[in-house]
Amino acid sequence: MTAILYLASAVAFIVGLKRLGSPSTARSGNRIAAIGMLAAVVITLVTEDIVNWWTILAGLAVGAIVGVWAAVRVQMTAMPQMVAAFNGLGGIASALVAATEVVEVDLTALSVDTVVSILLSILIGAITFTGSFIAFGKLQGILPGRPLLFPGQQVLNVLVVLGILGVGVWAGVSGEPTGYWVVGGLSLLLGVLAVVPIGGADMPVVISLLNSFSGLAAAAAGFVIESNPLIIGGALVGAAGLILTFQMTEAMNRSLANVLFAGFGTEGGDGTGEGIADRPVKRATAEDAAISLGYADSVMIVPGYGLAVAQAQHAVRKLADALEGRGAKVHYAIHPVAGRMPGHMNVLLAEADVPYEQLLDLEQADPQFPQTDVVLILGANDVVNPSARDDPSSQIYGMPILNVDRAGTVIVVKRSLSPGFAGIDNPLFYDEKTLMFFADAKEALETTVAALKDL
Repeated sequence: MTAILYLASAVAFIVGLKRLGSPSTARSGNRIAAIGMLAAVVITLVTEDIVNWWTILAGLAVGAIVGVWAAVRVQMTAMPQMVAAFNGLGGIASALVAATEVVEVDLTALSVDTVVSILLSILIGAITFTGSFIAFGKLQGILPGRPLLFPGQQVLNVLVVLGILGVGVWAGVSGEPTGYWVVGGLSLLLGVLAVVPIGGADMPVVISLLNSFSGLAAAAAGFVIESNPLIIGGALVGAAGLILTFQMTEAMNRSLANVLFAGFGTEGGDGTGEGIADRPVKRATAEDAAISLGYADSVMIVPGYGLAVAQAQHAVRKLADALEGRGAKVHYAIHPVAGRMPGHMNVLLAEADVPYEQLLDLEQADPQFPQTDVVLILGANDVVNPSARDDPSSQIYGMPILNVDRAGTVIVVKRSLSPGFAGIDNPLFYDEKTLMFFADAKEALETTVAALKDL
């Protein structure tokens, strides 16, 4: 019966994950997966010999308090940091589960597959822990968002990897606990060394990859303690995270190796030597934006990180409602890597109850731009940069973008002409059909809505 109940929990994981693939079913999918996890935990507590119930209850209380606090207090702009922290804590939890076996059992009596599982859980979990919190620091601004490079970095990385392999083999053969701790320490160092040379532009990919790692660490820990739900749940997270990682690198027209090792996103602009402050742009006011939008039959809104920073998701919904009230068709074009984590813009707009059918992915939105009267860009930069299409010398050349410059009019809401995460200038800002509305996204949207009422 226990095995059947565990299998039912695993089915709930799979069904929940499947439903997470669509915005319209994501909430129910999240609930189904959560119920499956709750069931797996309850089954384990009831059927296994729990050492200390008070410890379990204390853990539940602390976890519930922190979880509720985070859900209520953490802003949408900080959601990527929160996800990175969750990844890191999941990784270290799996590593500690495996480390418990090192302390409690006779290592010389373990089978080869158990030894390998322990080492893999410690290795992957430790890398996930430090790597995730380096990503957290970059996203939070505690660490520089640019790649942090130093001479001999790749050589050091190779030496650390070789050290982990060598010490891991020695620990497995000798049964010496010290070897496991050395593997853990070197893995913590490798997590730092692997993420510091990656720029802020690639953090969505890094978060997705580390999410996959946290699942793999959990699956390995499941083999260590012979827990089928942990193996299945970890494998699902690992596979889903890896699939998403490759989908995102494909959306950027780059390989995963290029993301991890190329040091992409260094500061210094686009290398043309042309100062962005010296180039003329067409400045717009709220009244200008209202006139362009108010008489448009079709409007495409492109959300970016600037929308999240300004917490302007509700303001953009009000603007869309006002435009629809005037007879315009409104849609949202969502680039796969817009924002700072996978699905960032979808979650943000869902919070404002934007209808799911109005959300278009890149393949759906791009063919519509030539027939669109006005495109309103809210804080997006690299994902609408024509250099990716037109300039072979650009760092982002070949990256699929939203071809917004093919619409009739483009309105860009930004606080300044500063470059995006990729660190390069955007020719779209200087296009004849582009109006630059320099303002906080929420303020710009609210003043535009007010101006619309006066038309």
